Amino acid sequence: MKIKKMKDARASRIILHNVLLGVLAFIWLIPIVWLFCTSFSEYSGMNTSTFFPKKWSAIHYVKLFHPDTVSQFPQWFINTFVVACATCIISTLFVLMVAYATSIMRFPMRKPLMNMAVILNLFPGMLAMIAVYFVLKTFNLTNSYAGLIMVYSASSGLGYLIAKGFFDTIPRALCEAARIDGCSEARIFFQIVIPMSRPIIVYTVISSFLVPWMDFVYAKMILNSGVSSKYTVAIGLYKMLDKMLINEYFTQFCAGGVLVSIPISILFMIMQKFYVEGVTGGAVKG
Repeated sequence: MKIKKMKDARASRIILHNVLLGVLAFIWLIPIVWLFCTSFSEYSGMNTSTFFPKKWSAIHYVKLFHPDTVSQFPQWFINTFVVACATCIISTLFVLMVAYATSIMRFPMRKPLMNMAVILNLFPGMLAMIAVYFVLKTFNLTNSYAGLIMVYSASSGLGYLIAKGFFDTIPRALCEAARIDGCSEARIFFQIVIPMSRPIIVYTVISSFLVPWMDFVYAKMILNSGVSSKYTVAIGLYKMLDKMLINEYFTQFCAGGVLVSIPISILFMIMQKFYVEGVTGGAVKG
C-alpha cells in the first residue's frame, strides 16, 4: 500500500512537471509564432487587431532582397556574417588556449589569475562601454569592423571555465609522456589535446558565433557613422522600427528576424550532439 502511494505521488509530480513545462513552452513560443506569422502578412505596418494576418503574402521576403535607401538586408547579412566568423575564429583560439594553460600547465600565480578572471566575469560588460569607445576612438577604430571584432574577441578568453573543465578530463599521463618525448607545449596542444576535444570545440564555436550574431549594443556604439550599408543586421532591423518608417517596414522587420534565425538554428541542429557533449564534459570537473 505504501509503495503504491509512493508511485502515485511520483506519477503526480511527473505530470505536474510536464504540465508546467508545457505551459512555459507555450508562453515562450507565442512571440516566435507571432513574428513568423506577421512576416507573411500582406500589410506593411504593425497589425495589433488580430494574431494571424488577414491576408497572407511572401512579398516582404522578396522586398528584403531588393535593397532601397532604408533596407539593405543582403549587405547587412554579409557584414554580420563576416564579423561573426572572424570573431568566432579568434575567440575560439583564445578560449581554448587559456583553458589549456590553466588546466594542463602549471606556472606561478596560476590560481590568483584564475580567480581574477572569475571576478572580472561577474561585472557586466556594459560598465566598460564608454572606456572601450574612447580607446577605439583614440586608435581610429570606430566605424570599423576591425574595432568591432576586437571588442567581441578581447574578453573571450575569460569565458574559459567550461573548456577548462573539459580539458581536466583528459588524462594527464598523455601530456607528460609527450613532454618526455620532447614535444613542446604548442605541439601537445595542437596534436594531442585538440584532436581529443571536438565536443568542446563545437560548443565554443557556437557560443563565439552567437555573440556578434545577436549583439546590438556594441555594434550600435561602434558603427555609428549612419551609413546604412555598413550596418549589421541588428542595427539595420532596429532602424526599420523608427517612428517614420515602422508603418512601411514593420513586416520586413519581422521577415528579417525570421531569416536571421535560420543559419544559427541550422548550425545548432547539425552540431547539437557535440554541443551537449561539450557542456556535460566541461561540467565533470571544475
